[in-house]
Amino acid sequence: MSMKLIVRIIFGGLIAGLNVLFVSGQHRNSVYENYIRQYSTIAVEEEKVYHIPASITLAQALLESAAGRSFLAKYANNHFGIKCSSDWAGDRINKDADAPNECFRKYNNVIDSYKDHSLFLTTHSRYASLFMHEPSDYRNWAVGLQTCKYATDVGYANKLIKLIETYELYLYHASGEEVDETETVSAKTNTNYSTRREIFKTHGLIYVIARENDSFKQIADDLGFKAKKLIKYNEVPKDFPLQKGDIVYLEKKKKTANEAYTTHQVKVGESMHSISQRYGMYMKELYKLNKKDKDYVPEEGDILKLR
Repeated sequence: MSMKLIVRIIFGGLIAGLNVLFVSGQHRNSVYENYIRQYSTIAVEEEKVYHIPASITLAQALLESAAGRSFLAKYANNHFGIKCSSDWAGDRINKDADAPNECFRKYNNVIDSYKDHSLFLTTHSRYASLFMHEPSDYRNWAVGLQTCKYATDVGYANKLIKLIETYELYLYHASGEEVDETETVSAKTNTNYSTRREIFKTHGLIYVIARENDSFKQIADDLGFKAKKLIKYNEVPKDFPLQKGDIVYLEKKKKTANEAYTTHQVKVGESMHSISQRYGMYMKELYKLNKKDKDYVPEEGDILKLR
């Protein structure tokens, strides 16, 4: 057995333990995983050309086509639920949807569906605002798609975010760089870390605010922590991408929110993880308090108990 393989096995075991809090119990459908493996390359290639996040493309395809198992996917190679329009000159297929016997686009193959999805978003002015966001900002892309009425489902954005975070679709990107699975996590001891990061306190917990292009490793290096501890405290997988403004706790979260916060009304773009971060409570406790299983997707307007 090669040293590289040994390192991967050891490191993989460590990360698997850290991932338990984030993905434990969340149903990872093998059909979905196979679909991602099959079409992730196409999604990344489309991001290179059109700057549409590969994570968003894959999440939409999974949701709209039920991982290639929907009627439109099987009989029309339509993986994004795109309907016919006045300028559509291609083949068509009819299906009951929001209205009876609606017209949907039909493609010769799945690749054509992916390419048309890119053209659909880039050539229709209603989606122009999406491109103000970086491809790495999948949360705002998801919210934008719902705001721009890509779908009528009021939970559309939150479902996309759930898929992206459950299946770690944010790892698919067009940078051309591969994640080094053998990289070990290290931290520099720095007793004067207050000059590097501003420390805040909320809900009785200390935390920092993520900066542009930040990472758990960078925060750990700045503060003299171990990255694996920050990852565990914040209930995320190893490669979870931080976005500017994210809360990063420097200690263990709590079982419930503070007494002042008893309930939370869900907004578009929120996930169980983002809500748990907002109130400094364990995500598993948020599920438990609300008697929800790990496949639950919070929808706009839902009321969640925090205590």
